[in-house]
Amino acid sequence: MIKNKKLTLPALLGGKPEFSTPIPITLPTIPPVGLFRKRYEQILKSRMITNSKYVHEFEQKVSKYIGVKHVVANSSCTSGLMLIMKGLGLRGEVILPSFTFHATAHAVVWNNLKPVFVDCDLETYTIDPAAVEKAITPATSAIIGVHIFGNPCPVNDLQKIASKNSLRLIYDAAHGFGTKFHGKNVGGFGDAESFSLSPTKLLTAGEGGIVATNNDEIAGKIRIGRNYGDSGDYDPAFSGLSARMNEFNALLGIESLNMLEKNVVRRNKMVKLYIKLLSKLPGIGFQNILEGNRSSYKDFSVLIDEKTFGLSRDVLYRALLAENIVVKKYFDPPVHKISAFSAIRKDGENMFPNTMKISQNSLSLPLYSHIEEKIVIKICKAVSRIHDNCQEIKRRKNI
Repeated sequence: MIKNKKLTLPALLGGKPEFSTPIPITLPTIPPVGLFRKRYEQILKSRMITNSKYVHEFEQKVSKYIGVKHVVANSSCTSGLMLIMKGLGLRGEVILPSFTFHATAHAVVWNNLKPVFVDCDLETYTIDPAAVEKAITPATSAIIGVHIFGNPCPVNDLQKIASKNSLRLIYDAAHGFGTKFHGKNVGGFGDAESFSLSPTKLLTAGEGGIVATNNDEIAGKIRIGRNYGDSGDYDPAFSGLSARMNEFNALLGIESLNMLEKNVVRRNKMVKLYIKLLSKLPGIGFQNILEGNRSSYKDFSVLIDEKTFGLSRDVLYRALLAENIVVKKYFDPPVHKISAFSAIRKDGENMFPNTMKISQNSLSLPLYSHIEEKIVIKICKAVSRIHDNCQEIKRRKNI
């Protein structure tokens, strides 16, 4: 019996897609609605729907989980970063990685500060301490580290640099809830850390953010900063934001926190399965999580070596979309290349070689806390089939 060749071809070459309906790159893992119904009704009946009972409870529980003195719930990770910089009274330049989500830089600009971009480490994708040191000038006031995809920054190295140069140290921990550095939960490092609670994150409140800090003064400023800078006397100490969290978001956050450890363990298990299966193929690299650290794996990214794999990242991207597998090119372009920052862009295509290599060759695959093993296996099967047909794909000029 002759095997139907079309069944072995990738969808890009006319074969049957691996999935009949799209597999999303991420989905929020939501607690059962039964856990919320009565308390949601109580919130509505109380008429206290913003920054009240459940927001305070959420802050206390997150504080205990992280092991940090203060947690301030707010509207987003970005507003948290904006308020941290405002509260610290920063001036001049702020050093940050170019390989990050552009919101990191937006928060800098909104504070009338100049973003100074630096390269990342090729193995971990996080900010390169050596590049940070080289970028320091008399105008530098702070460093922002980013826990990329949940992989923690080199916290000790950055703290040494900040202390040596009397600089403030902030962390964009949007991806970082559930991440550990040397066995310690991310959240209590530097002057303050800002987390995201959006639907793509492990700890989700639907929308929202958390600022974590051990600094009493910073915490106090952020608490009033999220309420226009008004402490309650209708005489704002400074210009703040409307960045409060509502009770419904906080309640979802509380129940999401109860699932957090189980979800982090589950994601790490699925990543191990991905790596086990994809390691059998040539030309696929993985983000390095240093010994003693734990990634939350907000995203799982692979690095494609075109010469060894046989196809470029961009062709693989199109081929997987054809299989109904939603993948993303994070972060392409990197922040120093986006239009919003063209005015401060430096000349030269050789700037930040590690950032450019990762940005132009990495691909994030579907990962969420409740993803099934059979889905991961089928995704890896699709990647393998695409690789096996790489020569034929390259011959098709219209692909």
